[in-house]
Amino acid sequence: MMTPITYELIKTDKQTGARLGRVHTPHGSFDTPTFMPVGTLATVKTMSPEELHSMQANIILSNTYHLWLRPGEDIIEEAGGLHKFMNWDKAILTDSGGFQVFSLSDMRQIEEKGVHFRNHLNGEKLFLSPEKAMHIQNALGSDIMMAFDECPPYPATYDYMKSSVERTSRWAERCLEAHKRPDTQGLFGIVQGGEYEELRKLSAQDLVSLDFPGYAIGGLSVGEPKDVMNHVLEFTTPLLPSNKPRYLMGVGSPDALIDGAIRGVDMFDCVLPTRIARNGTCMTSNGRLVVRNAKYARDFSPIDEHCDCHVCKNYTRAYIRHLIKCNETFGFRLTTYHNLHFLLKLMEQVRTAIKDDRLGDFKEEFFEQYGLNQENPKNF
Repeated sequence: MMTPITYELIKTDKQTGARLGRVHTPHGSFDTPTFMPVGTLATVKTMSPEELHSMQANIILSNTYHLWLRPGEDIIEEAGGLHKFMNWDKAILTDSGGFQVFSLSDMRQIEEKGVHFRNHLNGEKLFLSPEKAMHIQNALGSDIMMAFDECPPYPATYDYMKSSVERTSRWAERCLEAHKRPDTQGLFGIVQGGEYEELRKLSAQDLVSLDFPGYAIGGLSVGEPKDVMNHVLEFTTPLLPSNKPRYLMGVGSPDALIDGAIRGVDMFDCVLPTRIARNGTCMTSNGRLVVRNAKYARDFSPIDEHCDCHVCKNYTRAYIRHLIKCNETFGFRLTTYHNLHFLLKLMEQVRTAIKDDRLGDFKEEFFEQYGLNQENPKNF
């Protein structure tokens, strides 16, 4: 049987080993490394599909857990699937809901069958299992589905993590068995194991033996230092097949995107650019800019003079600050558009640098200009 998700390796950067590639899906192809805007509730907050098209987003992420609760997977399936429901004709990835079960609910009970927990909206008792996660995602009709895994806390003991990894592997097998549309939807496995190299190796071996069409690296960007995340990536990505896409979950700061690409990652997602935008924080070529600050009240320059996005071409810092201070939705739309455009453009620059065998040089230049050097850190 042909898989609906395939990966094409185009080039490897001679400086760093980073991969330039292309992922093919039933709703079009996208070049990698890439950043996926997050559309939790079948919408990227404040953005229209047309605006996402204009900034050349070719894949977005939606959330199984939240769409299960509202409006319900049955309604989305009746609408013709998530693509038709939200008027998005390009690729969609849905996560399994596992992260939300473990992060949003304090009252949860893990057992072999699945997880008992409470609805974070109204306290209702719910149960999510590998089979249920597959049923929901099959109904949503996403191009890429994620296996249901356990998301252990950070830090976790070796013994707890080992038990968790073994359970995640068993759940992965059940996900494959419960997946009803393998000819039209690709299912990715999720490698866990925390910061323990031996457990990452065990998890990767288990999942690679199941022959998923792609693999995610989970359990990172959960509070660990950046150097720990990079170290884990260095020994984890080589364990994954070179002919399949690799997805680092929940990462969206510029430095982590570049560092992840250098370590062989193809796909990234994070709510960071949209979340900080609603607080008036913008990513610029010179680092973070909090446009709501008083010093921009009479600043009639663009958010970023080096940016060619629609916002920077047409609106000033003073105007955007005014909108945000007045709690006007349009202000949040403008900062969100700019931040998403910035990260999508950054990944385009990363792909160009790989093509030219200079990603290492690009990293040095970007980190220096962005303020990410050790002498003057301005990270998010």
